[in-house]
Amino acid sequence: MSGAGSMRARVRKLLLIAPFVLYMAYSALRHDLRPEHVLLAVVAVVLVFAHDRTRQIFEGLLPLGLVGVLYDAMRPYQQLGLSVERVHLCDLRALELRFFGITVGDQRMTLHDWFFVHHTPAVDLYCAIPYATFVLVTVACGIFLYVKDRPAMFRLAWGFFLLNLLGFTTYHLLPAAPPWYFHSHGCVVDLATHASEGPALMRVDHMLGVAYFHGMYGKAASVFGALPSLHCAYPLLVLLTGWKAFGWKLRAASAFYYVSMVFSAIYLDHHWVIDALLGSSYAALVTALMAIAQRVFVRTPAQRAPELASGLLESET
Repeated sequence: MSGAGSMRARVRKLLLIAPFVLYMAYSALRHDLRPEHVLLAVVAVVLVFAHDRTRQIFEGLLPLGLVGVLYDAMRPYQQLGLSVERVHLCDLRALELRFFGITVGDQRMTLHDWFFVHHTPAVDLYCAIPYATFVLVTVACGIFLYVKDRPAMFRLAWGFFLLNLLGFTTYHLLPAAPPWYFHSHGCVVDLATHASEGPALMRVDHMLGVAYFHGMYGKAASVFGALPSLHCAYPLLVLLTGWKAFGWKLRAASAFYYVSMVFSAIYLDHHWVIDALLGSSYAALVTALMAIAQRVFVRTPAQRAPELASGLLESET
């Protein structure tokens, strides 16, 4: 490699790790440095500098890491755009009752109301699995697509980034309380309420003797970010983006995982059915947008072949 090429390669590597190293330094200056900040920066440095193959994987999964930085950076701004009047709570519940409510005896209730009373430890544990693994499943799909379908890997990674940008924007434009908040506080909006794992996942933590979900949701950026459900959006993005590369077994497993996530979001009292539908719509929209963007802006070797051949003929003449 020439001197200029070597310099460009080094600059490229430094640019790849810069967001994570700089965010770690920023967190330290704010006296908010945590182990995950250091771990993310160390993983970035190791993957980028260890080998060309690990660097390529890192480049493909870079947007997922950027989402982590973005999500954490939002915590100081979680009240941006929030007011008691703007938070959707019982108006959202009224829509849920109207379109997706059930009648038990002579009482109209949401599915969440029924599961709030009728729950079992086995179903608690089952529903906790997709909630605990959605990031791992997305990363695993990205690595799989790196081997099987490199363009699909980039669609998944940058689609994940775009999906989160849309979700985070919606959180501030249409702040909405989750069902567990209604069951705990009724129709009273309290902006001072801290994020929580909710009673269902609290039962799981207690059952397992750990504070996994408590620790996860204790770092959440906002209580009023139920609409849309990104938990439901992520597995559908995986399913739609990976569909062509997946065999029938992976397609079935991905579809089952998505359905399980939607059920879990409702059973665990974390999202209204409306949230799940909007999140799924976002995933479908992002999948379509990424496919269009790749066709328009990314040219494959086959598309470049005529120009390359033309260049060779001109050089020969």
